[in-house]
Amino acid sequence: MYKGILRPILFLFKPETVHHIVITLVKLLFLIPFVKNIFRASYTVTDTRLTREVFGLRFENPVGLAAGFDKNATFFNQFASFGFSFIEVGTVTPAGQPGNPKPRSFRLVKDKALINRMGFNNDGAERVAARLRSNKARIILGGNIGKNTATANEDAAADYARCFTALYDVVDYLVVNVSCPNITDLSSLQDRQQLSGILERLSSLRSGMVSRKPLLVKISPDLSFSQIDDVLDLIAQFGLDGIVATNTSITRQNLTTDTARVDSIGDGGLSGNPLKDRSTEIIRYIYRKTGGELPIIGAGGIMDPEDALEKIAAGAALVQVYTGFIYEGPCLVKRINKAILRNSPGS
Repeated sequence: MYKGILRPILFLFKPETVHHIVITLVKLLFLIPFVKNIFRASYTVTDTRLTREVFGLRFENPVGLAAGFDKNATFFNQFASFGFSFIEVGTVTPAGQPGNPKPRSFRLVKDKALINRMGFNNDGAERVAARLRSNKARIILGGNIGKNTATANEDAAADYARCFTALYDVVDYLVVNVSCPNITDLSSLQDRQQLSGILERLSSLRSGMVSRKPLLVKISPDLSFSQIDDVLDLIAQFGLDGIVATNTSITRQNLTTDTARVDSIGDGGLSGNPLKDRSTEIIRYIYRKTGGELPIIGAGGIMDPEDALEKIAAGAALVQVYTGFIYEGPCLVKRINKAILRNSPGS
């Protein structure tokens, strides 16, 4: 029904408009008694073979919703009923900011892809943290943190530290986002020296906390293998717990959409089907490089169950969807989990 009826109607509107429409409708629906239970029964797959123990957390299944969808932690509990076992909120910055000028999100339907240059639009770390304190999560929550656009890279560690401190007690794990292409020069924070300063600061802060929560870093698909090696060295040096591979890409490879159309869109991060092979290649590289010892959350181009299975076979302990969820609808999560079960030993 989604692809045949709902999606054609929704795709008549701009992506950001559709996002707000869908979230508003879901919130209104969930005010009706028993609707939550109906959704959970329709989309959730429960089976102990799906359970994963990753960086000290127990996930009911391996499928999560990537950062960028619930930027301000306003609808994670409703979306928990679509079968996800974890949701990553954010990217959150210390101070709230409006992001880049609109329009800033574009569909490439022929390629099952999106280009966005949202620019970390969010309410700010303190407001998001207050929201999470007042609305207890019924799902594993990740907190994706970044720096404000106006903050110079040499001061970025302080921004990440502020977000880390604000969110630490209200999320289950944290992800250092240094790979979004929509903040000027942010990707340069993946360079060894700059990333080292950020991770050292956060590692030091975590050592002073009462509890130890997992800390991960999210990388770009545009990194070379030698650059990935640098990131992996820092992860080992500062005792991080995992890696998210990968974010969106500044490249425009593997597209069938008319070049003039793509050029007219301009800058932004490419997500969806064109990233599938590159993100899987990076996952496989990281898994082999670390001997499977570093937990990987696989993201990028998961448009159907087979794509998720490829990521898992390459070494991902968990997977995240975003663009695939938009193109395929809420049944995607259920389909992925059923495919995992079909490929489980003893099935």
